[in-house]
Amino acid sequence: MDTTKFNDVLYEKQDNGILTITLNRPERKNALSPLTLLELWYAVDHAEKDKEVHVMIITGSEEANAFCSGGYFSENLQKEVPAEYRNEINLMDMASKKLCLKFWDFEKPVITAMNGLAVGGGFTLPLVCSDLIYISKDTWAALYFIKRAVMMDFATSYLLPLVLGFQKAKELFYFGEKLTSQEIYDLGVVNKVLERDKLMDYSKRQALRLIPPKGPSLSIKLMKRTIHHYFREIVEQQLNLENKGWKKTLISKDFKESLKALKEKRDPEFIGK
Repeated sequence: MDTTKFNDVLYEKQDNGILTITLNRPERKNALSPLTLLELWYAVDHAEKDKEVHVMIITGSEEANAFCSGGYFSENLQKEVPAEYRNEINLMDMASKKLCLKFWDFEKPVITAMNGLAVGGGFTLPLVCSDLIYISKDTWAALYFIKRAVMMDFATSYLLPLVLGFQKAKELFYFGEKLTSQEIYDLGVVNKVLERDKLMDYSKRQALRLIPPKGPSLSIKLMKRTIHHYFREIVEQQLNLENKGWKKTLISKDFKESLKALKEKRDPEFIGK
């Protein structure tokens, strides 16, 4: 897929070696549809092969006033995908295994500049794809999977307990409570909190520190490859288990109740089935 034909993502390469990937569906607060995930996969694929790209920065469109509002589903999902790429979409890959492993194997540094709300997959995607995460002061996040009675994704069933410990990770998964930028920082999952108008400039300055002449890119590449190698098999295993869980939750009565409650703007009444 040609980057100039992306619909949900902006692919902007600078002469200094920085590639900026912008989630660009402001009308739905940059929510991730199957097409968005496919375009992200191709963005990584192009960046992987392009020797002029040294660092990737991921952010959300400013117009959306959000980084990413999670997964997006509609009756027209398949129609959004160009016909020649529809066979690459696996609607049963709810954990986003294909994209997750593509990012995990990507050996160039990835910085996420989280500029606004990050819900569900909007919060879990940066955890798996980023080497560094910087967030704006007005950012807030929540793992709302529990409110829809579904599963987590992007291998965060492993990554979040690895970073936070079992008890704290389970607390976030089980209750889905809203977190402020300071609370996110205190958890240790992001590197720095900045004012919104300083976020991208800071992210780009940090990116330049990873690129020659300031940064030894070969050394950084080998560090990332070595760090990720040990966890590769575990990440893939957890993605398989997450997808298995998704298949069960999507046909549950609780999931149907959550959608009905959302439509009726009320709290769901779960029965555990």
